[in-house]
Amino acid sequence: MKRKIAVIGAGIAGTTTAYSLAKQGADVTLVDSRRYPAMATSYANGGQLSASNSEVWNTPKNIINGVKWMFKKDAPLLFNPSPSLQKYKWILGFLMATFDGKHKSKTQETIELAKRARQIYFDIADHEGIDFDLLKEGILHFYDNKKELNAAASKASWLHQDGMEWEVLDSDEVEDLEPAFKSAKNNKKIVGGIYTKSDASGDIHKFCKNMHEVLEKKYGVKSKFNTEIETIYKDKDKVILSASNEFGASGMQFDQVAICAGIETQRFADVLGDSMRVYPVKGYSVTIHLDDEESRMSAPKVSLLDDPKKIVSSRLGDRLRVAGTAELAGSNKDIRQDR
Repeated sequence: MKRKIAVIGAGIAGTTTAYSLAKQGADVTLVDSRRYPAMATSYANGGQLSASNSEVWNTPKNIINGVKWMFKKDAPLLFNPSPSLQKYKWILGFLMATFDGKHKSKTQETIELAKRARQIYFDIADHEGIDFDLLKEGILHFYDNKKELNAAASKASWLHQDGMEWEVLDSDEVEDLEPAFKSAKNNKKIVGGIYTKSDASGDIHKFCKNMHEVLEKKYGVKSKFNTEIETIYKDKDKVILSASNEFGASGMQFDQVAICAGIETQRFADVLGDSMRVYPVKGYSVTIHLDDEESRMSAPKVSLLDDPKKIVSSRLGDRLRVAGTAELAGSNKDIRQDR
């Protein structure tokens, strides 16, 4: 008998999890509170398929910067000091992980995970014919400060590895790689960059949307959208899910459940007794439509990362996505004009 498995969350983690389970022969039900797949975390992010940007955040430098930037409206990392038990529990765990002496080993483990995930996206897209504006042009990290460039380049000795090659470029090489810098008003400020050619970019929302069609039509995955899970609990060897508009009064039984619910994952983890800590980080993005030939020719094709300011750009077909900053503000989704 097939295992009945519920996957909660239809973003990039949920759709790829459902895909893997369905390919293994499971009877999969994909559940999401939104009307369509990938309408939250996976909706309009930076679009970088990057192993090179996998250095863990747990460093004393980031803590010092976070404190310095608390009252700077345009800070790359902004910490909202308003009281929140969930926030302070997460921060405590963050601090403990910062001073455990495992920064390099954790970063290398994260890079390995990111490389595997990146390859999985490539393989799925190729095998299932999924179009998501994939562009394998690498990622260029650029700098306008020589000290910051040298600091980044110094990490190459322990970050450089198969599948994540670091190439340090001077300002002329940056312009040769991405000609858009030649016409930029501030091109004289760019002192150099680091190019990671194995990285790529793509529209993750588009990936999830097209993946969902494959899941339903080819693998028989059932979908329950507009479905907010109200309760989840274990009953012997089963997991029971209930929602106001689905599953009936007594809920629906599953053999297993995979939680891929983004910032809502913490709520389910607390109920199921998992000690993990998940806290949301808010970013901002804008999508620019390149409607004319001049715009399409002028916009960068290589995915970019302004490393000090934590702003990225990715070419998504006839669109340019610009995204960035990190704001620890809980589940607040307000768009602040000063950010």
